[in-house]
Amino acid sequence: MKPSRRAAVPPFAVMSILNRVAELRAQGREVISLCAGEPSQGAPSDVRRRAAELMVDRTPLGYTETFGIKPLRREIAAHYQRGYSLGIDEDQIALTTGSSGAFLLSFLAAFDHGDRVALTRPGYPAYRNILSSLGCHVVELACGPVERFQPSVEMLDQTHAAAPLAGLVVASPANPTGTMIAPDHLADLAAWCRDHEVRLVSDEIYHGITDRTITASCAWEHDRESVVISSFSKYWGMTGWRLGWSLVPTDMLAAFDALAGNFALCPPVPAQHAAIAAFTEESYREADAAVAGFADARAIVLDSIDDLGWTGVAPADGAFYVYAGIGGQLGPHPDSESWCEALLEEHGVALTPGTDFDQRDGGTAIRLSLSAGPEAVAAALIRILRFQESLEGAS
Repeated sequence: MKPSRRAAVPPFAVMSILNRVAELRAQGREVISLCAGEPSQGAPSDVRRRAAELMVDRTPLGYTETFGIKPLRREIAAHYQRGYSLGIDEDQIALTTGSSGAFLLSFLAAFDHGDRVALTRPGYPAYRNILSSLGCHVVELACGPVERFQPSVEMLDQTHAAAPLAGLVVASPANPTGTMIAPDHLADLAAWCRDHEVRLVSDEIYHGITDRTITASCAWEHDRESVVISSFSKYWGMTGWRLGWSLVPTDMLAAFDALAGNFALCPPVPAQHAAIAAFTEESYREADAAVAGFADARAIVLDSIDDLGWTGVAPADGAFYVYAGIGGQLGPHPDSESWCEALLEEHGVALTPGTDFDQRDGGTAIRLSLSAGPEAVAAALIRILRFQESLEGAS
């Protein structure tokens, strides 16, 4: 016997790095981890308080509706009304087991085996790996500094002319680059997808974590046939609660519901009930305070770029990442994987190599996560500069 061919996808390297961080800390090493996209503040106080109450009161915690409890879906609908002036039917909001569950269900409901689905490179590897495991043909659009790491209508025209696309996956703010798609640009992409009968899937899990001078646009402001995916993990810092959601187009509702019922029955129920408290004024205040911390950390990194000698830095409009080229700083190391490994082992700083996000050109790039906060980031930069100085002497 043997594993299925569809399971032959690359592992997510950041998980291996986190494992090594845990091993080093268990040995007594002091490690600054800037590799994971995990906000350090954790869930808001009101959410934690409600979760504790759930353990002692008599709230039923058995199976819920497949799309999740209606009170939480109503709060999410109100969130879109407040933040985007969007009226959304709660019955088109599907709660999922993290945004990962939303991607799996959305891809299954939207695409058939062999469909061509476009996404940006560099980009979040799980898009590519989930689609590949489902038998879709992934079409990577090379998006660098010139394109602000986001796709254009012209790219789509060329790609679609070569062979028709069935889908386009975009992210704004994006992982790993943090770049955003301006509202008029997103409107153009949505219009192109609608005109060419291409399903748009918009990853919006980093909404709320943006430069306050930049407007985050929801794909449903432009096209209700698109799929929108979001989560409690990033803005609210609730990564381990495994709760996300999808705005589901009308024509996909039945398929999404059937798949969700078979795959997971329902999302984690205690997390659903506790997450209602994520929409209190206090929870928003705490989340916004964390976002301000990410902005401070971002400024520290960007102010150090010249000293670091990093190049091709992505415009960090949002999320909590800086993606940069380190080709001139590799020293004796052949690629960013070896460079990151040496940085971790020798100086106790964990970054993610660009190969996780770009299998072609990521060997000269890294992603630095700002989510540990400004103090940790500042301390890590001192170590990184020391590491790079040691490489100059070794070259």
